[in-house]
Amino acid sequence: MHQDVVDLNAFYLTRLGRVARRMIGQQLRRAWPSVREEVVLGLGYPVPYLGLFREEADRVFAVMPAGQGVMAWPESGGRLVTLADDGALPLPDGCIDRILVVHGLEFSEQRRPMLEEIWRVMRPNGRMLALVPNRHGLWARAEATPFGHGSPFSASQLARLLREHRFAPVASGAMLFLPPTGSRAVLRTAAAWHHLGRHLGRPFGGIVYVEAGKTVFEARAVTARRRRRVIVPLPQPVPAGARTAARGGSAAIGP
Repeated sequence: MHQDVVDLNAFYLTRLGRVARRMIGQQLRRAWPSVREEVVLGLGYPVPYLGLFREEADRVFAVMPAGQGVMAWPESGGRLVTLADDGALPLPDGCIDRILVVHGLEFSEQRRPMLEEIWRVMRPNGRMLALVPNRHGLWARAEATPFGHGSPFSASQLARLLREHRFAPVASGAMLFLPPTGSRAVLRTAAAWHHLGRHLGRPFGGIVYVEAGKTVFEARAVTARRRRRVIVPLPQPVPAGARTAARGGSAAIGP
C-alpha cells in the first residue's frame, strides 16, 4: 500500500529528511554523472531528486501512482508531474532514456505490470535506477520515515526481480549509511557516517539500489530445414507362377 504523498513530502521537510535527500542525491549524481540531452522520468515519489537533472537533461518529469496522490512540482513554472496507475503509464513506447524509481517498488501492489510498463517506455539503450529500503538495514525498521514502510528488499532480491522482468542489472550498491535519527549530533556527522558505511559495506546502508538496462532479444531469420529423404520399401509383385501354384495348393485342400 502506498504512503500518502503528504506524509512523503513532510518527511523531506524534516532535518533528517533534508540530510537523507542530500546524501542520496550525491550518490545518484555519481551513478548518473551525465544526462545531457536525455529524457528523465521519475516514478513513485522522485521529486526530491529530479531537480538534480533538470538543468542538464532535455526533459525531466514525474509520474506518481494513483494510490499515493500527487503534489505540484516544481513550485514555480510549468508543472512537470502527473498522476497515473502503476501499470498504465500514459507514455508511448521507447521514449525514455533514464527512469528513476524512488518510493515506488516497495509500495506497489502490482509490481509486474509496473515493471512491464517501465520496460515498454524505456529506450533500448536506456537505464533504470531503482531504490528500495534495505531489508537488512536500520531504516527499514524506522517507521517514522518512508523507508520503514512497504516491502524492503535485499540487493539480490531486487536484482532477481528485475531480471525476471527482462532487465539486465549492470550495477548495484547501498546508500544512506547514517542512523535514522533526527539527533543534531548525528546529522552533523553525516559525512563521516557515509565514509564509514562505504567501507563497512552494503548491509549497513538504509537503501539498496540496482541500475539495469533493457534486455532486448535479437530477432534472427529462421532458415528452412533441408528435407530429409526417407526411403519406404514398396510391396513387390508376386510372379504369375507363384500365384498359380498358390491357387492349385488351395484346391488340393478342399473336399
